[in-house]
Amino acid sequence: MITDNRRAAAGHMAAFFTILIWGTTYVSTKVLLESFSPIEILFTRFIMGYIALLIIYPHKLKTKSLHEELLFMGAGLCGITLYFLLENIALTYTLASNAGIIISIAPLFTAVFAHFFLHGEKLRPQFFLGFIIAITGIILIEFNGSFILNLIPKRAFRY
Repeated sequence: MITDNRRAAAGHMAAFFTILIWGTTYVSTKVLLESFSPIEILFTRFIMGYIALLIIYPHKLKTKSLHEELLFMGAGLCGITLYFLLENIALTYTLASNAGIIISIAPLFTAVFAHFFLHGEKLRPQFFLGFIIAITGIILIEFNGSFILNLIPKRAFRY
């Protein structure tokens, strides 16, 4: 039982670390866009990732068939290559905080779509709690202390 708790805690810490690193990439990419094009950043990021993967696992990955290899290639192209390319291009048009907010909403839509399109996927109370926490965080980032709600009820009801 203890190993399961440790394993779950390690998984949560790994997820937190990943979120922390991923969240900083928007700001660093925005800074890099002052000197590099979106495609140059994409290429450099992929070379760095390839070298890191070679260090972690220096063996060749063997696939069972050409079909499986094509599936991996398609998943890599659609899943991560297009994502980072479009992220880099989007950051040329908007602020890093806006891109982060848009991306932070994506898992919420994924859960809702999974509920409606996949059999057996239910929206549990934890989802709604997480949704409220995420939306609160998005609101705090978006308004960043610049929103002042100044309501004077007497003025609203004057005739």
